[in-house]
Amino acid sequence: MFSGLLSEIAKNGSFVLVVILVAAVIIALAKVSEVTFLKGSVHDVGSTKYITICGMFGALAAVLMYFEFPIPFLAPPFYKLDFSELPVMIGGMYLGPAAAVIIEFVKILLKLVLKGTTTAFVGDFANFAVGCSLVLPAVIVYHTGKTKGRALAGLITGTIVLTAFGTLFNALYLLPAFSKLYGMPMDVLIEMGTAVNAKITNITSFVMLAVAPLNLIKGLSISILTMLLYKHISRMLHGMMN
Repeated sequence: MFSGLLSEIAKNGSFVLVVILVAAVIIALAKVSEVTFLKGSVHDVGSTKYITICGMFGALAAVLMYFEFPIPFLAPPFYKLDFSELPVMIGGMYLGPAAAVIIEFVKILLKLVLKGTTTAFVGDFANFAVGCSLVLPAVIVYHTGKTKGRALAGLITGTIVLTAFGTLFNALYLLPAFSKLYGMPMDVLIEMGTAVNAKITNITSFVMLAVAPLNLIKGLSISILTMLLYKHISRMLHGMMN
């Protein structure tokens, strides 16, 4: 499996390079926010505990990626919903935006090592980038005040950013990249969307009627679960790490 993963990386080297560059930019943005306007708001738990929490939540997120399901009335079957962003969101709210990105990265890395890729890395890259578009805004807004109101505002902001970014990113880059790397003509992808919704006739209607609602559902689901669970889990973490 590992040799197969290396083979895919070599085959799609230019795409993997784009992934690395985008990941580096996201990590840099998260870290810059921590050392500027969020300075002093992030838990200082020490490097060992920091790595432990990131690894623990990254592993949990990777496990949750296995429990994914399509929404057949809304989008083609290669779009699936999972709740792997929940541990990322909770870990980020506890440790800060940089930790959120690290947890997201650990999640994708573990998934690739254990399961490989079935989408020529496009789906994995999409999960990372689009996941960060939900989690980063939410975590950053939350850490400006660390109140229930700020948490709610952050989650709403993250859901809006996720829906807008995910829609544009799919239209402008991910779907064309998937078509090229996976050897599936764009017309075939559009036809798969038309089979779900007759109003889907081109890439614009595809992302507006399938991708955007799916991202909105994901953002709302993760937001509701985070509001229900974060305080309980954060108390547990305080007890474990003290």
